[in-house]
Order: sequence, then structure tokens, then C-alpha cells
Amino acid sequence: MAYELEKRLVIGVASSGLFDLAEADAVFREQGEEAYRAYQEAHLDDTLGTGVAFPFIRRLLSLNDLSPDDPLVEVIVLSRNDPDTGLRVMRSIQAHGLPITRAIFMQGRSPYHFMPALNMSLFLSANETDVREAVALGLPAGRVLGPAAADKSDDQDLRIAFDFDGVLADDASEQVYQADGIEGFRSHETMNAATPHAPGPLRDFLANVNRLQQREEEQRAKDPDYKLRVHVSLVTARNAPAHERAVRSLKGWGVTVNDAFFLGGIDKSTIMGVLKPHIFFDDQVSHLAGTSRSSPSVHVPFGKMNEPEDSTSADAPR
Repeated sequence: MAYELEKRLVIGVASSGLFDLAEADAVFREQGEEAYRAYQEAHLDDTLGTGVAFPFIRRLLSLNDLSPDDPLVEVIVLSRNDPDTGLRVMRSIQAHGLPITRAIFMQGRSPYHFMPALNMSLFLSANETDVREAVALGLPAGRVLGPAAADKSDDQDLRIAFDFDGVLADDASEQVYQADGIEGFRSHETMNAATPHAPGPLRDFLANVNRLQQREEEQRAKDPDYKLRVHVSLVTARNAPAHERAVRSLKGWGVTVNDAFFLGGIDKSTIMGVLKPHIFFDDQVSHLAGTSRSSPSVHVPFGKMNEPEDSTSADAPR
């Protein structure tokens, strides 16, 4: 019987999102592909260190204990490595005890084209070119930023934080802000408070996370001692009166968050230091410059603010 993906939360992750590949990438960039292949072969049994997305992926997969015979979450490696150099990635996955068994290795080519075929709600990578191209095609993708955070094994919670405009919602209101300033933005949002935004690139991912939360609620109904693990926060530069349209949009889309932070320009990194999310999604690199120092952060390069981009990363195997 075929393994169906339609009813699962499916995440694609590049090896650069899951592991620390700085040393191997340096070999590729400085010495070329053949030296990189030789390096990976020589270090085949050296387990890769954890990367930015590792704590998020590990906790997400742990939720499969809610349905051991029919997993709720599937994580698939999407990599620019070829199958030979990808062996080290798969051995490292096994060494870290991650239940990831499926992978696509593309030998230097972009793997994100397979996202729709695999029913993926999200693709995470450190390769800026791949992420930008995926988002330009309307696919939900983000570039991991910053150093890997310590993954505390005694903390079983999964804390996910989202910006609103350009992430959960489209960037139409952000464009109003850029054109008309803060007062024009507030006036526009007040007039349109009852009109939900058009969805952004990660709205459907949040909807799938909400389905996991519903399964947790069902488990708690059967077992009152069950402790809810998934917590979702909205962390946005909006404040009153523009907050109302964001809340109404979430309700109109049929999605929910547990907590909301309407910061009105307060530095988001101060909140992240307390909230300690395992992943935070934002569409503006300027916001992530601070958050990525303490929290696993993901840039979603969606919308007009992300449109011209003069430089992109080299296409190293990932």
C-alpha cells in the first residue's frame, strides 16, 4: 500500500537547515566540488553538529507519539548533495536519533520543485537562492539564520512564533505603510478591520500546526495528565488600532494562536529572549538581526520589501 502524505504535516528540510555544515561548505567554496566529495567521504562517520532548525524538527517529530501507527508529521530531506555525499547527512540523522527516513538528493540542483508533489507545508534551508526561488513560485519556504541554539533535552515543548504581515498575511498593508507612513497605515487598517487579509505564505502551515494542537486536545480529553506541548505565538510590530484586523483575519481564516504580542515597534529580540521560541518566522531581515542571536530565526522573503535583492548565496551542496 502506498504511503499517503495528504493528511500529514509534511516538512522539507535541507541538510543546511538541519545540521551545521560550515566546515564542509568552506571546503566546497575554497577547493571545489571534488575536494568537497573527498572531504565528505573521509568524514562519513563523523556525525554532523546540529543546525538552526534541529530543535524545531526534533520536537515536531516527537509529536508522532500521539499516533505511532499513523504518523502525524513527516520530515523529508531536500538536498543539493548527490546520493554519495548525502550519506553523511543520513548517517548523522540516524546518530542523532531522528526518525527521518525519506530524502531527495539532487546533485547541485534545486530540490524545492518537489514540494507540491510531496504535500509540503514548509521548506527550510540556509540556501538563499533556493528559498527565494521557492517563495517566488508561491511555495512556503524560509531561510534559517543565526547560530544553532542549544537544544535542551528536558524541554519537550515546541514553541513556534510568527510575524503577521508578509508571513501569515500578505504584504498589502505593509505596502500601505511604506507608501503612506504609520498614520496612513493605521487609518487603512481601521477602515478595513472587518475585512480579512489575503493569506500569506505560511497561513496553511499554521493551519496544519493547529491540527496537531487539536490532536493534543483530544489526547488531553482522554488523559487529563497529558501536558500540551505545542504553543503558537503571534509577534508583530502592529499595535492598536491595527491589531484588530490581524485578530479578525486569523479568525476569518479559521486558525488560532495561543498568545499575541502587539509590540508597536518595540525590538522583537527583547520578547524572544523571554519567549524562547524554537523557531520564529519574519519577513524582514532587520527584525531577525536581533532575534537570530538568541532564537532560531527564519527569513521568509515574501512581498515587495523583499523584491529586489542584489546578491544571493552560492549554490553549495546543501
